[in-house]
Amino acid sequence: MFHQQALRRLSRSAADETFLNPILPGFNPDPSIIRVKKDYFLTTSSFEYTPGAPIYHSTDLIQWTLIGHALTRKSQLDIKAPEPGGGVWACTLRYHSGWFYLTTCVWDRYRPQDSHERAWPRGFYVKTMDIWNSDSWTDPVYFDQPGFDQDLFWDEDGKVYLSTTYQKVNRDPESKLKDQAVHICIIDLETGNSTSKSTLIRESHVGSGVAEGSHIFKKGKYYYLFTAEGGTESGHSECCLRSEKSPLGPWEECPSNPLVHNSTEHEVQNTGHCDFVEDTEGNWWAVCLAVRPTNTGSGWATSVFGRESFLVPVLWSDDGWPELNFGRPISLLTIAPARGMYMYDQPTKWSEKFTSPKLQLGWYNKNTAVKPESECSLTARPGYLRMYGGPYRLSSPNSPTALFRKQLHRQGVWRTRLAFGPDSPGSEAGTAVYWNYFTWSSIGVRRAPSGARQIVLTPSEGEVASADLETDDAEVILAIECQESKYRFGFQEMTKAVKKSSENNFQWLGERSTESMTQDPPIGLPFTGMMFCLYTFAEMQRSLAPADYTYAEFM
Repeated sequence: MFHQQALRRLSRSAADETFLNPILPGFNPDPSIIRVKKDYFLTTSSFEYTPGAPIYHSTDLIQWTLIGHALTRKSQLDIKAPEPGGGVWACTLRYHSGWFYLTTCVWDRYRPQDSHERAWPRGFYVKTMDIWNSDSWTDPVYFDQPGFDQDLFWDEDGKVYLSTTYQKVNRDPESKLKDQAVHICIIDLETGNSTSKSTLIRESHVGSGVAEGSHIFKKGKYYYLFTAEGGTESGHSECCLRSEKSPLGPWEECPSNPLVHNSTEHEVQNTGHCDFVEDTEGNWWAVCLAVRPTNTGSGWATSVFGRESFLVPVLWSDDGWPELNFGRPISLLTIAPARGMYMYDQPTKWSEKFTSPKLQLGWYNKNTAVKPESECSLTARPGYLRMYGGPYRLSSPNSPTALFRKQLHRQGVWRTRLAFGPDSPGSEAGTAVYWNYFTWSSIGVRRAPSGARQIVLTPSEGEVASADLETDDAEVILAIECQESKYRFGFQEMTKAVKKSSENNFQWLGERSTESMTQDPPIGLPFTGMMFCLYTFAEMQRSLAPADYTYAEFM
């Protein structure tokens, strides 16, 4: 009956209550959301990129703006050399008694994949009373209960519950499942210390046997437990349980489970890992992760964006069960119950001229940068971003001298203008499209053994291509053209004879398919999305020649 009522309501509102997903395109997985008065705040996972835990703001759930990060200091986050898939996982954002809390964990070492041999992280929270000020977040308060996907719940009696996922202690040694289950305990919030034993409250036998992404809410007389199950790949789904007694259970399973599960036949896939919010008008919404694979005609190709953040409506039945997206698969065009939602096309153009004393928000380091002040400067040469190359290439698991930005659109051109006179054959500066330290393709300036400056294309696979430059000092414009199925790499030397840059005058050195650029890494997992970066390095030493960038843009 509830499903039929929802569909009737859906048909009435379909004409004018539609909006586009994802609400946060590009690499933005594991969304967690809250509302404080009329303001919505959302965070996503950042994995090996720093600063960690991006904070987004919205007043209407449709348009979101990056306002800062919760983890900006080495005392909060010190990521050294994780495999792909390591770093900061699944932050949860909560608000209680004037304080914003963000819980998470950091995987220093993600290998081996076997659950019982993993180096399980010890989660923590940071907090602030001013979410607009990234510097105001406290240093971490660590928990006793290990695991990942930490969630805090404040009960009406003042008790604070921590739920998290880790492998069952008493498991069948012959089990073929990962047996990673949701556990909960009561904690002392000031110290993070556990004040009760851990209780297993949800395990899953779907897929590889993982129940994760737990969030607990109280609505009416029920406690609700939401979990992501089936893994974050094609089997991903969202389940719901409820209890009248306590966050410790006993739990009753929702008869409509899974609430969300898109198959590999849909344009949106891998849906799950939901968090929930009530808007100012009493409507409920869920944010979740999903992917947008590319339809090649013969199958689906891996999305260059990785996992993104989606929004869907939530309706509640008369007997107290939720239904997500009217019980239908999540799609790019989303229908909402009457609330004045609207169509919004994400901006496709972006640019930064390095004329301000601070970078725009949205630039990242890989890992925690060791010497950021001496390697990158906006004041050493006014009007330029000056970078001194460190000893690590992009292929190193260590932190290279590079600044990264998320790819948000499939089609367009990423460009930068560079002044660089390499002081040795081992020095290089340029730009790249970057999946992880195993898979990236760069185009940069370096010095040939002959002594001439040259442009070098280093692809993720295949032969290196190069072209000699005419001069030893002219700036160059480097370009990466993004298409549905490939990336193309080119350059233009801005000699005195060149009056104006033109794509018609670009020399294109080569291309790489998006398929080759989105391969799974040999170790770790591909949990992030494609990034553009500006980089410079010297072979196992500091470069004494600065790389000066005039601008970076996506057009």
